[in-house]
Amino acid sequence: YGNPFAYPMEDGSTKDRSDEVIEAYNELGLDALIAMGGDGSFKILRKLAQQGGMNLVAIPKTIDNDVGATEIAIGFDTAVEVATEALDRLQPTGASHSRIMVLEVMGRDAGHIALNTGIAGGADIILIPEIKYSFEAIQQKIRQVREDFGRNHILVIVAEAVKTEGGEPVQRIYSDERTRYGGIGHYIGHELAERTGIDTRVTILGHVLRGGEPTPLDRVLAQSFGVHAVDLVAEGKFDRMLAWQKREVVAVPIEEGIKSYNAVKLDSTAVCTARGLGICLGDQ
Repeated sequence: YGNPFAYPMEDGSTKDRSDEVIEAYNELGLDALIAMGGDGSFKILRKLAQQGGMNLVAIPKTIDNDVGATEIAIGFDTAVEVATEALDRLQPTGASHSRIMVLEVMGRDAGHIALNTGIAGGADIILIPEIKYSFEAIQQKIRQVREDFGRNHILVIVAEAVKTEGGEPVQRIYSDERTRYGGIGHYIGHELAERTGIDTRVTILGHVLRGGEPTPLDRVLAQSFGVHAVDLVAEGKFDRMLAWQKREVVAVPIEEGIKSYNAVKLDSTAVCTARGLGICLGDQ
C-alpha cells in the first residue's frame, strides 16, 4: 500500500521515501529484486530501479488480467473459478424462488473476470465496462428467457467498473479517503426490480475473489514464471517482465510489457463466444 515516491503519512501529507527503499535494497546486499504485481506496481518499481541502480525482474500477478503483454496473469484463473462457483451456487436459489440473481465481481477497469465467469457459469446477462449497456436491451433478454424459454430465473453478472446507464461510475470513499469501485451490483439489482417487478437479489464477491486455493493452472503458471525469473537473474538480464504468450514463457522489456492495457476486445473470442451462446452483453 502506498507509492514510495508519494507515501501517505498520518497527518495526511505525502513524503518521498524512495531513498529508504533503495537503501534497504543495498543494505541487504541483494543481487536482484523479483517483483510481482500489475502495471501500476511495475511503473513505480521500474522508476525505483532506475533511480537506485536496482536489478529488477517483473512477474505479472493480477486477477484483473489487464497487463498488456501477457495472455494471462497469476491469479486470474483462480478468481474466475471462485466466481464461477458462486454463480453456480446462486442458480438453485434463483430457480426455487423465481428471482433475478445479480453477482458483482471485481475488475478494476477490465471485464475479463465477469466475461469468462458468465460464459463458464451460464449467465444470461454479462455486463462489462468495455460495452455500453441499456436497460431496454437487458429487459428484452429477461422477457425472452421467461416467455420464449419458459425459465423463471435470470443470472446476471456485472464487473465492478461498469457505470450507470447514464455513464456515471459507482464508487465509494473509504476511511483513508481513497475512492474505489463498488456498488454497481446494487444499482443494477434495484433498477431491474423496479423495471420488471421481479424479486431480485444481489451478491457482491469483493475480496473473496482474491483468496482461496489456487487452481492448478495458476500454480503451474506461477512456478513457470518463478523458474524463468531466477534464470534471468542468473543470466544478468534485468528490466524485463515475464509473459505467457502462445503457451510459452517469454521475457519482454518491462516498458514494453506494460505500455498497452489489456481490456476486453470487442472482437475477442470470449465476446464472440458469449454472443454465439445467446448471452446478452447489454448492448443488443
